Amino acid sequence: MTQHSPWDSARRHLSRDPVLRDIIAAVGPCTLKPRRDHFVMLCKSIYSQQISTTVATVLFGRFREQFPLKRPTPEKTLKLLRDGSEAQLKGLGLSRQKKSYLIDLAQHFQSGQIPRNLSRMTDEEITNALTAVNGIGQWTAEMFLMFVLNRPDILPVDDLGLQSGIKRAYKLPDRPKPKALKELAEPWRPYRTIASWYLWRATAGEEGW
Repeated sequence: MTQHSPWDSARRHLSRDPVLRDIIAAVGPCTLKPRRDHFVMLCKSIYSQQISTTVATVLFGRFREQFPLKRPTPEKTLKLLRDGSEAQLKGLGLSRQKKSYLIDLAQHFQSGQIPRNLSRMTDEEITNALTAVNGIGQWTAEMFLMFVLNRPDILPVDDLGLQSGIKRAYKLPDRPKPKALKELAEPWRPYRTIASWYLWRATAGEEGW
């Protein structure tokens, strides 16, 4: 029995583009899957800022060890960051700035400014809610929509990896500017997320989370 991917229709649509058709054939099925641990993934995104992926993985692992089942919640995160001893917090690799970002994120979840069930919100509503948190910008919101919620039609026009992937795949002289990138990607609608994923995979490995 043939196993169907939830992105089969996206692959068929995007394969109308001869460049993407070759990439899709080489890469195979899209493996994007939704994540339910929304708060945890946003904590990880803050932890990962301005440090290498390897270091972020180690430090975020230490952070998760502070919680039952290694699962930070807004309430327990606030308690740890506000009431934890200096010795307890020292090994977690949190700068004062990142600590303040995590506190702000937890407060937004606790107050309901970021609902626990984000799936009912539009892409724009989610972006607005997330970027209201200190330390979360447009790019992080886009990656969250793509890699955590699997919203199918997100196009991160400012992402250098995507720009480089398009330059290479489409044999352009330079990385496309956001406006040109939007125009090139217009035929990919309503699956610009999936097209971006394939271009990342084809050039420099999987981006995002």
